[in-house]
Formats: sequence, structure tokens, C-alpha cells
Amino acid sequence: MSVPANASGGLPATVREIRLARRPQGRPVAADLAVVEVPVPEPAEGQVLLRNRWFQVFAGLASLLGETPPNAPLPSIEAGGTLFGPAVGEVVLAPEGSGLRPGDLVFHFQGWREYAVADPAALAPLDGQLPDPAARLTSGAVGYGVLTRTAPLRPGDTVLVTGAAGGVGTLAGQTARLLGAGTVLGTTGSPAKAGRLRELGYDAVLVDERTGGADGPARAERFARQLAEAAPDGIDLLIDTVGGHQAEAALAAARPGARAALVGVLADQLGDAGTAPAAATPLRLDAFQLIVRGLQLAGHSNAGHAEVEAEWLPRFGGWLRSGAITFPHARVKGLEQAPRAFQEMTEGRHFGTVLVEL
Repeated sequence: MSVPANASGGLPATVREIRLARRPQGRPVAADLAVVEVPVPEPAEGQVLLRNRWFQVFAGLASLLGETPPNAPLPSIEAGGTLFGPAVGEVVLAPEGSGLRPGDLVFHFQGWREYAVADPAALAPLDGQLPDPAARLTSGAVGYGVLTRTAPLRPGDTVLVTGAAGGVGTLAGQTARLLGAGTVLGTTGSPAKAGRLRELGYDAVLVDERTGGADGPARAERFARQLAEAAPDGIDLLIDTVGGHQAEAALAAARPGARAALVGVLADQLGDAGTAPAAATPLRLDAFQLIVRGLQLAGHSNAGHAEVEAEWLPRFGGWLRSGAITFPHARVKGLEQAPRAFQEMTEGRHFGTVLVEL
């Protein structure tokens, strides 16, 4: 299918996309990525041409820029390869019978570029479910899936969300409260972000700052003491996006019958400068305590994700419209700013979801 010259008011001869310029040497930086010009993509027969409006800068991308861990759900990105990720695009051209029309907004997974082509089956129309189309790029369905399926919330539970200032955590805490949690605790590495988390309804926020040097054991002990003070009777439910000593302390503080969902490993993906993202994340577990206290520990995967999304999106839209929930995020304007936004996210400079607006 050729692209008409006057489609959507005329298409540019070249468009831009973000590629991996080199494998990161340690934590990813902006110079590892490059903005390149390419010919405007031409859809094959039956495909849709999209102009991207927003795409998400997500932490898990850091693990795809090197050797991808075994069983990873996404492939690694080789040097010279185009980055990808969640995006909202506007339909420019659509084949007959696809149910799509120019101007429609759709969710897809070909972000980090100005234009993309895709099969209609790979696109999810927004259909006005959310008051802000960019909110479709939230990671809120992750926390919702944990709270309703992987580690179901019970009314009155004390919930701990590690990495609470990220895209998952800023919404997971609010969602837990709306679903009936009694106390919601969060962790962050930034005192400034702690204040913002309290504004979102977190009852207490544990600040786990990096101080540099060989403070590993001392830092873990400080964190464990903070948790004991914030939750003297223990926790009932853990949503862990960090791993490392935060997860270990949380499991040690779990009440009998507590549930824990391991969602991410930010401690390794976005570790200290000069250290590469880890291919494996050791987690020290006290098996005896897990057994005698009847703790339930599960990894949260994307299994059943479509079902969770279908349930989450209308509830999220309703909560947004009523003001019961907010969508904390940062919008960075312009594709050329995406490499800098990615580095800033790895450095923990942003609060909530990070979006690039085109």
C-alpha cells in the first residue's frame, strides 16, 4: 500500500527515531542513544500508518540494552537497533475493514519514533475511556493486577510499596487505598519525593538514600529500622519493584499469612553509576520463616495482562474523572529530548511516569 502524498496534510520525506548508539558501560546515559533520520515508513498491504503522540520512558528498558536475562519477556536491543515501548499514536492511514479511521488514537508498542507502521491486531483503540489520552501510558495496571490477582488485597491490610515514586508505585499506593487498604507505606531514595508521596495518600514513607562508599550493610540496617518503626506490627502485603535489601527487610517484617509480589528489580536495573544492570538479582530468603509464617511469595508477570487491562482502564478512567486518583507524571517535549529523559529517569530525577510528547 503506497502512501498518498497528501495523507494527513502531507507527510515529511524523513522522520526521526531513537536508536541504541552503543552498549552502555554501566548505568545508561544519554550518549548511549542517538536520534537518527530515516525515510517515512511505508505500510504494507493491510497495515496502519501511525504518527506517535506520546511514548513512555520505562525503567525495564535499561535491562534490554545489554545481555538480556534468561526468560526475559522482551528481546535485547542490539547496537544500531531502534528502541521500542508503550506509545499512543494517531492513525494517519488505515486499510478498509480495519475499523480504524484517520485521527483515531491507539495504544501500541512502537514508541521512540515519530512514525510507525503496525498490523491492526496489534493496536488498541483508546475509545475515550480516559479523560487524558496520555494516561493510557500509565503502569497502573501492574499494581492493580497485583492487588486483585497476584497478591489479593484484604480490607484493612498494611501494604508496603517499594520504589513508590516510580510509574508503578505512584499509582499502586493510591489504588491500594481505593481498594480498601488500612495503611499504605512506601519507599523512595529521595526526601523530596517522600513529601510528594505523602500528598498522594501514603501514610508513611521510608527514605532509603544512597550515601556512597561501602555502606551496603549499614544502609540495609537503617532501612530495616525505619520499617520496624513505620510498621511495628508488620506488613500484610508487599508490592516490590526494587529487590535487594528493601525486599529482604519487607519479607522479614511480614505478618503470618502475608502476601508478596515481586514486580521489578530497580536496585539492579538503575543501580549506582559505573555499575552495569545486573543479569540476575540475588535475594536472600529465610526459608524457615517463609514456611512457619505461611508467607505467599509470587513473581508478577504479564500473564492475563489483557484481562487486567480491560478491568483496570474503565475503573482508572472513573477514578480520574471523580478526582479519586491522580496520574503523577512528567512530560518531556520533543523526540530529541528522549535520550536526556531516559538518563534522568535512571538517575531518579523524575516522579511518576515519564512521557515524551511529540
